[in-house]
Amino acid sequence: MACLSLTHSNYTKLANQYHGSTFCSSSCFRRHCWKRQRYFIKACSSDADRIASKARRRFLTYIAAAPLSISLISVFHQPAKAEELSFSEWERVYLPVDSGIVLLDIAFVPDDLSHGFLLGTRQTILETKDGGITWFPRAIPAAEEEDFNYRFNSISFKGKEGWIVGKPAILLYTSNAGESWERIPLSSELPGDMVYIKATGDKSAEMVTDQGAIYTTSNGGYNWRAAVQETVSATLNRTVSSGISGASYYTGTFNTVNRSPDGRYVAVSSRGNFYLTWEPGQPYWQPHNRAVARRIQNMGWRTDGGLWLLVRGGGLFLGKGTGITEDFEEVPVQSRGFGILDVGYRSKDEAWAAGGSGILLRTTNGGKTWTRDKAADSIAANLYSVKFIDDNKGFVLGNDGVLLRYLG
Repeated sequence: MACLSLTHSNYTKLANQYHGSTFCSSSCFRRHCWKRQRYFIKACSSDADRIASKARRRFLTYIAAAPLSISLISVFHQPAKAEELSFSEWERVYLPVDSGIVLLDIAFVPDDLSHGFLLGTRQTILETKDGGITWFPRAIPAAEEEDFNYRFNSISFKGKEGWIVGKPAILLYTSNAGESWERIPLSSELPGDMVYIKATGDKSAEMVTDQGAIYTTSNGGYNWRAAVQETVSATLNRTVSSGISGASYYTGTFNTVNRSPDGRYVAVSSRGNFYLTWEPGQPYWQPHNRAVARRIQNMGWRTDGGLWLLVRGGGLFLGKGTGITEDFEEVPVQSRGFGILDVGYRSKDEAWAAGGSGILLRTTNGGKTWTRDKAADSIAANLYSVKFIDDNKGFVLGNDGVLLRYLG
């Protein structure tokens, strides 16, 4: 069994030992409806002249008031402006957290989408029982045994089984939809910090570290098997002469990593010089030159299996085709000069992009064109992550405890 230290130098030296390694645990919009009241007048006199006189007066009064009525109708039945409708898409949810908290991930129990968890920095774990409308702090004794201020990076559920990973190294597991959590001890042989976890089946999960290690477990986290045969640093040492720009400056960690529904990964190097991809069954990560001049901010997967790419400074690119590619095409966006940090797809055609200073962008044609939604313009926060649980449930996560809930 390979022993990998957390230092970059030793990590590189032991790259060849990483092959086939395993490690074991150490143990509003508001609509106004206007209704016109009807009045029925009944004659109570037999005097025909008096009745006719009243009828004439009512008729003249109606004719005189008609222009005013038409004017009022035209005012109250004008189409709503886009600015008004934009506020019906998202609402801010105020959370019981301190200022400075950065929200990092959110997940719901598949069997009960009213029950979910929200993670963040400074040991933040919040729970909801009403679909994300209200949240309350959740204490997990297993995560409070040591004097650490954990950064909880990722959470995932499959059925009633759930997983949480964080930094410093911590792994939490539940088999009862989060009613109770147990801590699974981890070996110090784990290279890097855990940044992502995906529940894949009965007592099974897939975990990724910021140094590119991918591990799988099938026994509740007590044993893990490496899915790649060498470290990213070792891969780059072999391919540095193959034309990968910026590989020699690689610091040994990822900036971002995203998984597709079918198990493929795309990761961005810490400096944004290049990106890497991995597909199940491949022995190691595949490095790729960036196809744009500016450095990469983030990358992820579209619902059709293609890639999207964000560059520093606000540019958005879409990969050509539906697979892994190095051929991207820029899409015009209006980001007001602020960077775009993440993209989340609600459906094949509709997606939302979020970024600095409350930027929200929407596409309804698969990303060909984007329009700015002003719902979050007044929120002085960076929006880091867009998560859609399903077509009707979505959230945007930001710094300073900012959470937006999708209303549709």
